[in-house]
Amino acid sequence: MANADIEIETLAEFDRVVARGSLSGYRVQSVNLLERTFALLSADTSAAVFLGCAMEPDASAKVRADGALVFPPVPDLPFNPYRGLLYTADELFSGLSEGYEATPDAQAYAWFQETKGDGDVFSSMLRSIHDDAVSDALDEALEGARVVGVMGGHAMARGTAGYRGAAELGRALTRTGLTVATGGGPGAMEAANLGAYLAPAPDEALGEALELLAKVPSFTPSVSDWARAAFAVRERWPSGGASVGIPTWFYGHEPPNAFAGQIAKYFANATREDGLLARSTAGVVFLPGAAGTVQEVFDNATPNYYASGTGPTPMVLVGRRHWTEELPAWPLLRALARGRAMESRIALVDSVDEVPDALAALA
Repeated sequence: MANADIEIETLAEFDRVVARGSLSGYRVQSVNLLERTFALLSADTSAAVFLGCAMEPDASAKVRADGALVFPPVPDLPFNPYRGLLYTADELFSGLSEGYEATPDAQAYAWFQETKGDGDVFSSMLRSIHDDAVSDALDEALEGARVVGVMGGHAMARGTAGYRGAAELGRALTRTGLTVATGGGPGAMEAANLGAYLAPAPDEALGEALELLAKVPSFTPSVSDWARAAFAVRERWPSGGASVGIPTWFYGHEPPNAFAGQIAKYFANATREDGLLARSTAGVVFLPGAAGTVQEVFDNATPNYYASGTGPTPMVLVGRRHWTEELPAWPLLRALARGRAMESRIALVDSVDEVPDALAALA
């Protein structure tokens, strides 16, 4: 069996496998098995691995005696290091009615702030296990998808022309059959995820949603108000299109946005950055941004320059004046590409309207 075939991530999957009589060799991730004691006592669990699965003491003793490895749940953590599935906005913002500080997202960030510099190997191990589990879940979620990354700054306010443009881009790319992936935060990232979310809705829905969101332009001074405005949009259009957000608690003061259908949130920003770019197999679009976006341009350019992996992927920079005068990354990128395979995979366009055609041409 392939690695993904031996992973059990839901109770329904567990029941289907147990019905065949053996759990031998399977990896069971974060499934509550307190009500499956009889199944565990009856099934062959040799060479199985249980990651963060709650179970009764007699069931735990039996599977250990079978030779299974059992990594028990870690008490008093605001996150699950063994999770088998990506986050959802509903999960991260649970309890928002009591204020953002009460949500699992805010509590995980508070834990990170408390432990990131304490030198405790246990804390760093938990973060690493969590991030590896998230990467595994992300690979499974994106299997077979044509993913296009949309990069841009967090400072882009709702109600601006730039925000509207990023939302229109996300909608257009999703309607062509691509899966939009962003850094998962506010600003341009939220706008692109919003556009993807409203891709199945009538065209006029986006304009109406933008008007609603513009009433709370930024996540400062109140993340709670900012997030509630997003959930009000989701409530009005409840059946959204799919997209992915890949944020980080390293920048935990920037909350995740509520429009990404699946959220891969990391503690390690470097893992998150590399993972987002590497999974954008259909290309990456760079909207105007500052230092973070410039870093992403050249993080993406490096494997393209060396033609590592399957070869260079398309790169489209949006905003001629921004990338040639304000932050002249384009001349350097073009100089790097000269005479190499990536030369035919980079483009500079004036507006988001040109991006879908540019991506198609580069591909």
